[in-house]
Amino acid sequence: MIATKAGLEAVEPTGGPGGSPLVRPNGRPEHVRAAIDASLRRLGTDQVELWQLHRVDPEVPLEETWGAMAEAVTAGKARHLGLSEVGVDQIRRAQAIHPVTTVQSEFSLWTRDVRAEVLPYCQEHGIGLLPYSPLGRGFLLGRFGSFDELPEHDQRRRLPRFQQDNLRANLRIAAGVRAVADRLGATPAQAALAWLHAQGPYVVPIPGTKTPKYLADNVSSAEVRLSAADLAELDGLPAPVGARY
Repeated sequence: MIATKAGLEAVEPTGGPGGSPLVRPNGRPEHVRAAIDASLRRLGTDQVELWQLHRVDPEVPLEETWGAMAEAVTAGKARHLGLSEVGVDQIRRAQAIHPVTTVQSEFSLWTRDVRAEVLPYCQEHGIGLLPYSPLGRGFLLGRFGSFDELPEHDQRRRLPRFQQDNLRANLRIAAGVRAVADRLGATPAQAALAWLHAQGPYVVPIPGTKTPKYLADNVSSAEVRLSAADLAELDGLPAPVGARY
């Protein structure tokens, strides 16, 4: 399945740390209409299975953006539409225009906010929840013991949770994940992803990976079974210290 997004535009294509682009939301109908055509050209296909709104533009009514995206479904350019980083009210507003198939949000043992409202709503309405950064931007793997271990141009150096004092406090979370993983004979990544799979059949985490080995490890997390005691132990891990951004 091919999934892609629209709704952001580069302000300075190479202006960020390490050459990463600086972007801002753009939900204008003419922008998203042009974006799907450009994506189809780049992907070499005439249809994508899932087309998502990367961020809601606060300066454009969501109904206008979503209506323009729905046109792509009618035209056969996309099969389904999804939202990203939204609350329940925004999901409802979009649903009034066109069905919402998926919601993509940051969700992991590192970030559990969506369990309060978004996850229950998605489960009730049959909407797929796609957790991004399901491994806590790599932190849950236990790879980092201090801020200085982050590569020089790593974007995580700008995030509050990775600042030294916060990072030191957050090591308790990574240690808790490893303890459960070791008991199961799994990797920390597999344990963290298994916790997400256990949140419900509509939850489909989308971890990033740089190597075939990590890809295979991540896929096999679907075979890891957590007991009620395992889940309770992971649920009981402390909340992270520091804001997401």
